[in-house]
Amino acid sequence: MERLNVNPTRMMLTTLKKRLVTARKGHKLMKDKRDQLMKNFLELARENKRLREEVEAALARVYESFSVASAVMSQEVLAEALMFPKQGVKLAVEGKNVMSVDVPQFKFETTAADPADIYPYGFASTSGELDAAIAGLAAILPDLLELAAKEKEAAMLAAELEKTRRRVNALEYVKIPQLEMTIKYIVMKLDENERGNQTRLMKVKDMILEESIEEKRRQTEEACAM
Repeated sequence: MERLNVNPTRMMLTTLKKRLVTARKGHKLMKDKRDQLMKNFLELARENKRLREEVEAALARVYESFSVASAVMSQEVLAEALMFPKQGVKLAVEGKNVMSVDVPQFKFETTAADPADIYPYGFASTSGELDAAIAGLAAILPDLLELAAKEKEAAMLAAELEKTRRRVNALEYVKIPQLEMTIKYIVMKLDENERGNQTRLMKVKDMILEESIEEKRRQTEEACAM
């Protein structure tokens, strides 16, 4: 991994140390968020599995009743009975925040005054199996909407989980090691410069000392010559 291309100065060293502290804090927060998202996602997956099994079982019963109704009724009578639905549904979409993810929640209300008024035909020419199929569909509608909301929530949490995982990995395996490597390089360069300055100071000190000794020797020789 390559270090950052920066000037090895003390000011840059201070800046990078602050950035490293921030990166480590961010890494911890992202890891905590990732772990919580994973926990929420697994709980939601288990709930989705349970609800889907219930919905599929209920739909199987509805299809079975409708198949029997199709067998005992003529296609013309069946089509006429279902031609004009008596009950309608108004769907409203609301949202809730889960770990900074806005997930949908579905709510509905029937258009007819009586929610139980669901049969658009008379009972004289239709079979009881058709009644059971329509009643089953009406009963399962809330579960269908809940399942749809949970499926969408699971997809959104999975996307956010993947995004958070990539950020954690980027901080853990790229950004933080890069900052640490650059800080180590700057510290090494500053120490090297410090040692160079010490060496130069020692040489200058030796030169001054030699000049002082030479000056005293010359003064002594001149005094003896007089």
